[in-house]
Amino acid sequence: MAAFTCTLRCGIDEALRALEDAVLGGSVSATREAAEELVSGGCRCAVRVYERYSALGGNRVSLSLTLLGGGPCTELCAVASGGSQALFFKINTFGEEAFLDCVRAAAERLR
Repeated sequence: MAAFTCTLRCGIDEALRALEDAVLGGSVSATREAAEELVSGGCRCAVRVYERYSALGGNRVSLSLTLLGGGPCTELCAVASGGSQALFFKINTFGEEAFLDCVRAAAERLR
């Protein structure tokens, strides 16, 4: 598992557009698997789950984005998982890190 969190200096809608463009544009095999949203008071939580094929690991890797916002800033938590072929422990996290790198790059432009 690889994770990344940060505060984005934009609203949640702008963050969602930029991050989804980065994830889906970063790999021809990337797909959005789920999208859910919750609203409570003035706070909005958006969850997105993506998958893509990892050529290095020969398997699929998932990426979950959770965004929390309600004003001019948005909190981001991105978690990538999968990609390892070991039975009891992880021996390869290259696919996870590579998937997360596209989110890190997009987030840096929004910070």
